[in-house]
Amino acid sequence: MNRLNKNVIADLPKDIILPSYDRSALKPGIVHLGIGAFHRAHQAFYTEAALNKFGGNWGIIGSSLRSASVRDQLVPQDCLYTLVERSGEGEKLQIIGAVLDTLVGPENPAALVAQMAASNIKIVSLTITEKGYCHDPATGNLNLAHPDIIHDLEHLDAPASAIGFLVAALKHRFDNNQKAFTLLSCDNLPNNGEVLEKVVTQFAQKISPEFSAWIKANATFPCTMIDRIVPATTEDDRRDIEARMGVRDEGMVVCEPFTQWVVEDKFADGRPEWDKVGVLLVEDVRVFEKIKLRLLNGAHSTMAYTGYLSGFQYISEVMEQPAFVNLVKTYMAREAGETVVAPAGFDIDAYKQQLRERFSNKALKHRTWQIAMDGSQKLPQRLLETLREQLAGNGHIDILCLGVAAWIRYVSGVDEKGAVIEVSDPLAKELRAACDANQSNPAGMVKAVVGIQKVFGADLINETRFVETTTQWLERFYAKGVLASVQDAFN
Repeated sequence: MNRLNKNVIADLPKDIILPSYDRSALKPGIVHLGIGAFHRAHQAFYTEAALNKFGGNWGIIGSSLRSASVRDQLVPQDCLYTLVERSGEGEKLQIIGAVLDTLVGPENPAALVAQMAASNIKIVSLTITEKGYCHDPATGNLNLAHPDIIHDLEHLDAPASAIGFLVAALKHRFDNNQKAFTLLSCDNLPNNGEVLEKVVTQFAQKISPEFSAWIKANATFPCTMIDRIVPATTEDDRRDIEARMGVRDEGMVVCEPFTQWVVEDKFADGRPEWDKVGVLLVEDVRVFEKIKLRLLNGAHSTMAYTGYLSGFQYISEVMEQPAFVNLVKTYMAREAGETVVAPAGFDIDAYKQQLRERFSNKALKHRTWQIAMDGSQKLPQRLLETLREQLAGNGHIDILCLGVAAWIRYVSGVDEKGAVIEVSDPLAKELRAACDANQSNPAGMVKAVVGIQKVFGADLINETRFVETTTQWLERFYAKGVLASVQDAFN
């Protein structure tokens, strides 16, 4: 079977949306670090929409900082791929042409740095997940003990981390008296632009105070809020689309129809006309970010851990259980809902209902295990900041503690049937050791895990109400199982 490429797209079925601009004339203006499924379904989707309507030299050079898998998917296809929007009403297929090339950082670090440093690149964007920032999630500071940061400070000519690549490219611009570029974080971090600026300038300070000051004066770090559910693509997905299109697409991406992007309008050297294709450009992203992180991401993580431990593979299966629906409704109304204030004209009750409908989308096979990844990096912003705010106001914390307890049960590494859980987390070994040292002792397990300051800071171990409530949930989970515990509490 032929692969998707530029020579076959004209012969695809007529209902598939194709690029309407002259792709052969398109020049790059963006480098994206971390060209995974989410970027291809979100930022590249919006850039494609802007190119289709307004043109401009805003092609994307993608890069992978770990493996060559995405490059090997895309480059043989001229970097074309299919975006498949799925809902209960069916599918919509669109060929995305905005990506022009894909590089692999570890194979040739100098080539990626040179591409980022080229004067035609106006924006370097990132979807590298929370752990890619090489920071301490509890403080936001650059982790100078991180192996990649240690390496990059000594070998900036061949960086390993995203932060090292950014600083190396900025250093080239600084040394050659060129304009700085916009550094655009698109990861699920509170104040993500500020987090990125902090770690980049702290790294640069180690090289030269003058260089760090130049970055602060010339580069910009807009904060963003991104939202679209993008499950991992499966081999079944690829076979289905191959049958539909008549060509093989190794780089295809599946997503839900809903998409949202809110961006602080702060760019160093121009941007695509994203604001005319659905992107909301604002002065302050924080209100939107807080609503999304606490209502969507907080609920998602809680469902991921409790759902996985209850034996459910997909989020839509979790939402078929009345007890879990009630749990999510209560969490959105109470624990999270009490800590967010909607901007003028924003119907937050409709938003909550829309979230529950999105979670229930059976056409999206969004695995609980996928959402459960990297919990040590996600919990601080998804649950713990809400927890601190509720503790300060003597508010509701019960479901927040349930979520933390389910995470602790999950990172113990053994499920309720005694099977090994494949815990994908940068702190997996440390978390497992804390749990193993307190087998058959939920109270000791909670204290050991909550005592890990890289996740919980130094304060939460001293919050008696939090520790005791989390312990009570963990005791219930071990005594009767997660599903039964949730059903007892929320049926």
